[in-house]
Amino acid sequence: MNTIRHRHDGAMRNTRYVLLAVTLSLAALGLGAQTLKPVTVVRGLVNPWSLAFLPDGRMLVTERPGRLRIVGSDGRLSEPVGGLPPIAASGQCGLLDVVLDPKFETNAVIYWSYAETGEGGNGTAVARGRLQGVQLQDVKVIFRQQPKVVSNLHCGGRLVFARDGRLFVTLGDRFSRKEDAQNLSNHLGKIVRIEADGSVPADNPFVGKSGAAPEIWSLGHRNVQGAALHPASGELWETEHGPQGGDEINVVDAGKNYGWPLVTYGRNYGSGTRIGEEGPKPGFEQPLWHWVPLSIAPSGMAFLTSDRYPGWKGSLFVGSLRDQQLLRLTLDGRKVVAEERLLRNLKERVRDVRQGPDGWLYLLTDNADGRVIRVER
Repeated sequence: MNTIRHRHDGAMRNTRYVLLAVTLSLAALGLGAQTLKPVTVVRGLVNPWSLAFLPDGRMLVTERPGRLRIVGSDGRLSEPVGGLPPIAASGQCGLLDVVLDPKFETNAVIYWSYAETGEGGNGTAVARGRLQGVQLQDVKVIFRQQPKVVSNLHCGGRLVFARDGRLFVTLGDRFSRKEDAQNLSNHLGKIVRIEADGSVPADNPFVGKSGAAPEIWSLGHRNVQGAALHPASGELWETEHGPQGGDEINVVDAGKNYGWPLVTYGRNYGSGTRIGEEGPKPGFEQPLWHWVPLSIAPSGMAFLTSDRYPGWKGSLFVGSLRDQQLLRLTLDGRKVVAEERLLRNLKERVRDVRQGPDGWLYLLTDNADGRVIRVER
């Protein structure tokens, strides 16, 4: 166990032994480790990034190089869906998330995030269009991250619809512009909240503040690549990449500052020297959970609401790119009280985690022969 995890209520510092005791206690109650079976639904995807379930049982899958594919109920891949705008695919950036409009069954509209080029470099954008067969129609770009930067790193790009129909978009600091995560005049290192048409909600926290971009919901983020709504509270939770250590789980509240790069548990690559303060520090939010001294490189996340896995309902599942496994976190309100590592022998980067309509968990593996996996037991 090379990576240490921390809670932030002061009650769990010696995590190696406390987590072991918690895991053993859960097992004694029949709530611990289960035998899981990764079942391949489809393979042959090139660096898949996001998965969305269509009402008729098919799936949408994005491939980072710039293709949107449909997985049929028979497990077959469609030809690439036509109508996508030009996509700047390089490094960590390309075609990223895909989500269905909350009224998809009546309007057939989907939304996707992607990297686009423009004056000054490239940046994360969000577009929407109507899905008709394997073609997108009435495509419109509804949001563009500003400013554009010459970078192929830290695009963020996760999309989450809130219960009120507003859309959250996570935006990275682009790696070379980490100080801008504290600058309210731009979108770097922020989470923004927009209406479904791209306009700005009147109740966004920085609307009317001089010099602030009105789309901003929260600031001080490095590279958020996992986000989901809590099924009970409707709060936005996210997983965030630190540099060398300092990966985080946060609950994202309106107008709050999550610290990067002033307050972080992450260290500089190579030297291991401090980047900022570790906190707590007034005016900055502490993560609910973080990983040190090594990063797990957290990716997609999902809350389990089904009964498919006895004793695990209500758990938070997080994919790991670096450790190539699935993590289960036991929650008590806004506290993470235990962590369990699953599918240790998968040996593939887990890019996305979703609960399907059938209650099973589904994973995307991020490589040149990527898979959609259904996690059965």
